[in-house]
Amino acid sequence: MSTASEFLEEPELVVMTGSKTPKKQIEWLASRGWVFEVNASNRPVVGRIYTRLKLSGVNPTSDTASAEPWTLDLSRVE
Repeated sequence: MSTASEFLEEPELVVMTGSKTPKKQIEWLASRGWVFEVNASNRPVVGRIYTRLKLSGVNPTSDTASAEPWTLDLSRVE
């Protein structure tokens, strides 16, 4: 059983951007306001969780992330 990478794989970027060339993929991502990094091979690197949020209509930014870590409060459970 394989686990999904933290980052989109090349075939996924091709499907999403409609282009096989890294230059065109970078142009597509930048023109639509996607957050990504460019690796040493000059290929775009896009986070999988970021992609899921973005495609579901959530604008993932540091403002939408919780500033405080979440903890489970069981103090009212009887």
